[in-house]
Amino acid sequence: MREQFERIFGATPTGVWAAPGRVNLIGEHTDYNDGFVLPIALPQAVKVAARARPDGRLRLYSAQGDDVVTDLSVAALAPGAVTTWAGYPAGVVWALREAGYPIGGADLYFDSDVPSGAGLSSSAALECAAAAVYRDLYELPFTAAESAVLAQRGENLFVGVPCGVMDQMASACCTEGAALFLDTRDLAQRQVPFSLDEQGLLLLVIDTRVKHDLGDGAYAALRAGCERAAELLGLAALRDLPAAALSGAVAQLPAELGPLVRHVVTENVRVGQAVELLEQGEYAALGPILTAGHASLRDDFKVSCAETDLAVEAAVAAGALGARMTGGGFGGSVIALVPKDAAGQVEQAVTGAFQAAGHAAPNVFTTTAAAGARRLA
Repeated sequence: MREQFERIFGATPTGVWAAPGRVNLIGEHTDYNDGFVLPIALPQAVKVAARARPDGRLRLYSAQGDDVVTDLSVAALAPGAVTTWAGYPAGVVWALREAGYPIGGADLYFDSDVPSGAGLSSSAALECAAAAVYRDLYELPFTAAESAVLAQRGENLFVGVPCGVMDQMASACCTEGAALFLDTRDLAQRQVPFSLDEQGLLLLVIDTRVKHDLGDGAYAALRAGCERAAELLGLAALRDLPAAALSGAVAQLPAELGPLVRHVVTENVRVGQAVELLEQGEYAALGPILTAGHASLRDDFKVSCAETDLAVEAAVAAGALGARMTGGGFGGSVIALVPKDAAGQVEQAVTGAFQAAGHAAPNVFTTTAAAGARRLA
């Protein structure tokens, strides 16, 4: 990366940083309802070579972009001003400035192997990489969790995507060999052991190659529906509805809001069940929880699609212990918990099912729980 940085910017970078993508084991669409989530960081990451600039210019270049350097004034950054991929890291710099941190410019060269649009949080990885760079370049006193909140603020207000904080917290705070049990209301977190190898298991990621875009309005509509339901129930957030009161609450709501509430409440329960199983070392029992979570996302939240449903069905039929969509939905990826000796047949079954249905071939790979944002060199 150093050579490419020097070619683009005509200078030597100060260092190289990385921030990973993520998969969420369970707890989808609960984060903006103050709920619980359980993500892991991926080995796939956004890497960035960077140096500070004394002139207040922010220059951004992506190896996956259109070979154009985005040149911005830090002082002039404003929401909506950057509509390309560069809006995600630029939004973090804007959030830092808005928070009163003494920052200047920087040259940033990004290179990523996190698949874009696959529901694996490539945008959060961009944001958290930029936050890690600025923290070190300008010796800023914020924690990993605080960097995640700043990154979320940039995505919400600068880019305009009303995401929760899970993706950024996963990219910033996950540790190797563990899943992040996160309370998205107060950001309390606990690292839960997640080492499948000793259990004879693998976690497969099935990228359906159906691209999703959380900025297209569907995600915002779901969030608005959840917020409306909480308001009608007199709650600060759907997280505050006890599972025992679910049926009565759903009966009070308009028909279109009841399923949203049911998913959020039952998904929070599933997160608690998953954490308990992992802490007891009962990894295989996680499988049915994954599949139940997918059914809820498909039937109640209606954020699945033909390809993700097919991936789940084919994987489970071929020997996966469980499978579910991961990410915001409307495409993206599926995760499958698979015995090692069944991994090949599961991959073949999913690929064959996609071919038979006339879908593009999925990208299937094995993943492990990796570390969060960090300086590499």
